[in-house]
Amino acid sequence: MPVIDASNDPRGAAVAGGVADRLTDGLSRIDNIRVVAPRSEAGTGTERASAPSDFEVRGELQRGQQAWILRARMIRTATGEVRAVATVSVDADESDTQLEQSRVAAGAGHLLAGRLNRLLETGESSDATGGSTTGSTRTVIEQATASINQTTRERFGMAQTMLQEALTAESNNVDLAVALAALQLRGIQMVWYSPDDARAGATLERALRAKPNSIPVLETYCRFLSANNRFVESLVTCARALSFDPWNGLALYLVGLGQIHLGRFEDALATFRQADRFDTPQVSRWTWLLGAGWANMMMGRGDDAVPWLQRSIAITPASGRSHMLLAATYQQLGRLDEARAAMKEGLRLRPGTTALNVSPPTKNASPVFLEASGRIIKLMVAAGLPES
Repeated sequence: MPVIDASNDPRGAAVAGGVADRLTDGLSRIDNIRVVAPRSEAGTGTERASAPSDFEVRGELQRGQQAWILRARMIRTATGEVRAVATVSVDADESDTQLEQSRVAAGAGHLLAGRLNRLLETGESSDATGGSTTGSTRTVIEQATASINQTTRERFGMAQTMLQEALTAESNNVDLAVALAALQLRGIQMVWYSPDDARAGATLERALRAKPNSIPVLETYCRFLSANNRFVESLVTCARALSFDPWNGLALYLVGLGQIHLGRFEDALATFRQADRFDTPQVSRWTWLLGAGWANMMMGRGDDAVPWLQRSIAITPASGRSHMLLAATYQQLGRLDEARAAMKEGLRLRPGTTALNVSPPTKNASPVFLEASGRIIKLMVAAGLPES
């Protein structure tokens, strides 16, 4: 339904209309639902769905001192029961109305798409075989996710303990197993955990058989494929996840990562920029910023890379790899003192890193990727990275 403008702002009506249009367009791209547009009833000034629907999405836009605030509800039409609530706050940027609208719509759409996916694919009742997501399971997963919004090794450990304890109590719970696998794969990419590919692969293949259209399962399997350099397969799996949640920034990041390794740097940059326009989910925000900086550096665009890398580090400074890439960027730009300082911090966070192990595994990477990556490593060495 149309988003109600309750903002008392001269731009409110235009922003509300733009958000409604973007939300409608995004929801209509979801494979297993259909979206019907509202129609005005003559003489009444009211809007009703143009065809029977299971749910109505209603929203109200307000303007705070520094932000646009959207409150959206997904209501079961037959009963009036509220099945999902999304409250989104986006910093108001007078210079880019399109970006404001995109982020407000994405913030609500991402939450609503996830809720619809659970309703359609996993159900709501308890099932000891792992066939659905219970309220207690969702709570554990949400709390574990919240604990790593600021990504550090300590927070990862806290989230892992939380999920492992819950999985011990419910050993057949597919959702908990997938959430734990997702966390550990993220940790592997941060070089905080050692991979257990056989176990993760078996868990995810079991989950795919049980829930082939589940967003968490698809995005975690995409991460697994990416972590194992199966980039072509990861692009297909991530595209499937995006077909159920077009605003999924994690899936977009993994698409961009595959494109980088396949030597498609311009495509990767466009993908990372799209993720940044959506800016959701918050837990993954630093990744597409790092990806955009990396893609720019692979094309030799140091000036463009710097702000992306600085924004990524400001959100998650614990990776170390981000600092090393920033050091290479400064080195290319002739900012040598800053390059040495960034490399020093990167080595503090990732002791033992050398030119031989700084790069991720190169299996299945394209020659174009290998050439560009080698050039960046030389810049890192010039900034202070040990050669061996």
